[in-house]
Amino acid sequence: MKRVLLADDSPHAQRMGERILREEGYEVVSVTDGATALVRLTDVEPDLVIADAALPGQSGLDICRHIKGNPRYRYTRVVLTAGALEPLDEAEARLAGSDAILRKPFEASVMTETVGTLIEASRFARELLEREGESVARPEAAAGETTMAAAPAVVAPVRESAPAACEKNGADSAPEAEMVRAAVTLALDAAFPALADEITRRVLESMKPQKRDYARKQL
Repeated sequence: MKRVLLADDSPHAQRMGERILREEGYEVVSVTDGATALVRLTDVEPDLVIADAALPGQSGLDICRHIKGNPRYRYTRVVLTAGALEPLDEAEARLAGSDAILRKPFEASVMTETVGTLIEASRFARELLEREGESVARPEAAAGETTMAAAPAVVAPVRESAPAACEKNGADSAPEAEMVRAAVTLALDAAFPALADEITRRVLESMKPQKRDYARKQL
C-alpha cells in the first residue's frame, strides 16, 4: 500500500489531511513533532512525507534536509506545508529539497493531485532502479566487467528535458514527464559509479603502452 507520513502539530490539519488521504486509499501515519517523524521514518518507510514547515523542535525543513541527504530515503518525496498566513520562504524550501508546498487548510483536489503525482514518481523510480540493480548484478558486472554499451540505455532518456516533453506533448503530460524525469535522475545517480569505474579502467588500459614506451626510453 502507498504510505504517507504526516507530521503536523495542528489536530485540525492532521484530521483533515488523514481524511483526504485515506479516502484516496493511502495508508497514513501521523505524528505531532519533528523528532518523532524522524524516528518513524525507519519503520514506516513512506513513499511521501508531508511536514509542517514550522513544526516545533525539528522543523519540516529539518526533516526535508534529513531525508534528501540520506541515500536510504532517495525514493521518498517531501511536501512542506504552512498556514495560509504563515511565512514560508519558498526559496529556502527548494534548497532544502522540498518537492512541493501545500497551504493549509488543505484543499482536497489540490492535495490529492500533488500527493498522487509525487507518490507515482517515487514508486516509478523505485521500480526502475530495482530493475537497473538486477542488470548491474549480472555475473559479468559483479566481476567488474560493466560494459559501456549499457550506458546509452540509461543516458538516452535525459536528452529531452521534462519541460520540453511537456511543450511537445501538451500540458496534460506534465505529471508523466515529471515522473520520468525523477526516475531518470535517480537512475543516473545509481549508474554513475559503475560508469566512472569503467571509464577509469579504460583510461588506465590505454596508458599502459605509453608507460612501456617511456620505460624503454629510460633504459
